[in-house]
Amino acid sequence: MTPIQLHTYATPNGHKASIMLEETGLPYEVRLVDIERGDQHRPDFLALNPANKIPVIVDPDRGRTLVESGAILFYLAERSGVLLPGTAEARDTALQWVLFQAAHVGPTLGQIWTWKIFSPEKPPAVIARFEREAERLFRVLDGQLARGAHLAGEAYGVADVMTWPWIRIAGPTLGLDLAPYPHLRRWHEAVAARPAVQRGLAVPTGARP
Repeated sequence: MTPIQLHTYATPNGHKASIMLEETGLPYEVRLVDIERGDQHRPDFLALNPANKIPVIVDPDRGRTLVESGAILFYLAERSGVLLPGTAEARDTALQWVLFQAAHVGPTLGQIWTWKIFSPEKPPAVIARFEREAERLFRVLDGQLARGAHLAGEAYGVADVMTWPWIRIAGPTLGLDLAPYPHLRRWHEAVAARPAVQRGLAVPTGARP
């Protein structure tokens, strides 16, 4: 099998793809896209993803190029047969939580990251608004995880890979408190202990975490 090309950087979105590749065992090679240096605006990268976002995967054996982390995770699950929901109902549930991350968790925590870490201006009202929304989202996730070990039920799967990298940065990077959410904390710690997750977090080398 020809290795899948993973175009990525050390961000929560990038780590979704590298963790999933480690979980599946599919062969892959890393193409570093240094977004702090502006590599995402290079013509060769824009030819892969005109939206200039990582991650991107290229599967030479199937002639496929995929962007958007949720689509990438489902493709890799189907390609490998690993972490793939076993029934139509389970797939629908997993898709629901994948889209919840894409529509709510990532954008909200991304705004907090922008305003608290990167922006020279740190307007308290703006930061407080997004922190309140983050707390709401954590309550939703905590409630779902009270019903089962993982987001889409008892089995670890694509929804967990999609969501965990953003929850990982909530405390140490963004200063958000997970203490009020025991089920979310339990899930976060369990996923963090997976060897494939730890390997995926080390990708790519040469990039800042």
